[in-house]
Amino acid sequence: MRAFGPGFVRALSRTWRTEVFGLELLGVAERADPNSKDSSKPGCMIALWHGRMLVGVEYGRKSKWSILVSPSADGEISERMLRAFGYHVVRGSSSRGGARALREMLTLLRGGNVVVLTPDGPRGPRHSMNPGLAWMARATGFPIVPFGLVANRAWHLSSWDAFTIPKPFARVALVYGEPVHVAREASESELEAATELIRARLFECERRGLQHLGASEDL
Repeated sequence: MRAFGPGFVRALSRTWRTEVFGLELLGVAERADPNSKDSSKPGCMIALWHGRMLVGVEYGRKSKWSILVSPSADGEISERMLRAFGYHVVRGSSSRGGARALREMLTLLRGGNVVVLTPDGPRGPRHSMNPGLAWMARATGFPIVPFGLVANRAWHLSSWDAFTIPKPFARVALVYGEPVHVAREASESELEAATELIRARLFECERRGLQHLGASEDL
């Protein structure tokens, strides 16, 4: 996404024909923190693959989502692009600024916001995941919603994440999956199991979208 200017991306995305599936699952997940008596507004976290960010940039902008971005130099570039689209950006990772980012995310979630995370970013390998995402769900008490974003006609960059750029007038499918909840008392082995479940549901969402579009798999 950082290789393109906001104006170009905006113009390109307006030519796409976008369909959204499973929106009711996001509604189920957008709920109050079950472990807080003070929280009355809904919120949830969304997980999507790093290489699919551009596919949903216009849709997420309209939804006023917040994005977790790494504190790396690459994250700096991504932050500028995302802010140009009107996104709120949270900077942090498991190795740098994690505690501060977690506090900010929790405030956003309890305020009814959606926070987006890319579990294989910022440098991959593609589709790799560690228990960090499940750990965040356990620490915050909010669920993770898998989100698949695919197109029937797209360019794929030679980057580590095979970055997807839907071509002009492409059909785009955005597919929400079943939310994954992680209990506060979850063990390390349960965190690993939840991580694999999120990963499997991300792939399932993308396959459903590609099947609907009649497109070949590029997972």
